[in-house]
Amino acid sequence: MARVAFIGLGVMGYPMAGHLAKAGHQVTVYNRTTIKAKQWREAYKGSHGGSGAWTPAKAAAEAEVVFTCVGNDDDLRSVTLGPDGVFQTMQPGTVFVDHTTASADIARELAAEADKRGFGAIDAPVSGGQAGAENGQLTIMCGGDPYHYKTAEPIIDAYAKQSRLLGPAGSGQLTKMVNQICIGGLVQGLSEAIHFAQKADLDVAGVMDVISKGAAQSWQMENRWETMNEGEFDFGFAVDWMRKDLAICLAEAARNGANLPVTKIVDGYYAEVQEMGGNRWDTSSLIARFTRS
Repeated sequence: MARVAFIGLGVMGYPMAGHLAKAGHQVTVYNRTTIKAKQWREAYKGSHGGSGAWTPAKAAAEAEVVFTCVGNDDDLRSVTLGPDGVFQTMQPGTVFVDHTTASADIARELAAEADKRGFGAIDAPVSGGQAGAENGQLTIMCGGDPYHYKTAEPIIDAYAKQSRLLGPAGSGQLTKMVNQICIGGLVQGLSEAIHFAQKADLDVAGVMDVISKGAAQSWQMENRWETMNEGEFDFGFAVDWMRKDLAICLAEAARNGANLPVTKIVDGYYAEVQEMGGNRWDTSSLIARFTRS
């Protein structure tokens, strides 16, 4: 069992840190909102977790592996390279694992800085949403050095359904971009399909049951068609965060020359959902463009 630190106790980080504690690791947590850290410590005081720190640096001071799961590039720089960041106290030979969905640029920047300081860095964004985090069934997309990944992988397994090293630093973030590009197109297609079925006076449940057994099947269809049909959008990953992720995808595409016409359109549709007041609705809310004024 390892001594670990977990920085960031949002809807993903809170249960992920909990799985580490339940697996027997000694977990020290930090969260910008201290009440959330206190709640986590109370929830897991019977496990090996339960301790907290006032700064990221103090949380990381004795850790063998340090995890972060924060909002964006700026948040990540603050909790790593800032005066109270984890890079100030991490020791040579330790490993930094970042679960934030961020840019490939910052992943490479942090990996280079970690190397200068004598420790490893893995960019490891996740897919599976809040339910995946709570159930310990996340898919982890990793970039970094194989040696450091081998050190972190058994610990990551506490909340992973699958974890895979996909290349050097930045590869995990690039793979997460591929993931988000796929999801955006799938949700828009499913939204249009349900809308069409409704307008055609079809039995939507029957239609979804039939086509989900064929080539149209997807995770989004299996898990979201019913709530989309009912206009319920309180099931995890928010539109604001999806737009953040799609902005990262489009910025990277502008650099590498990839052509993402559908992604650009879907990003614009999510902007319309935001204008409708759906900032915190989940990503399946694209259908609201058809069903809500």
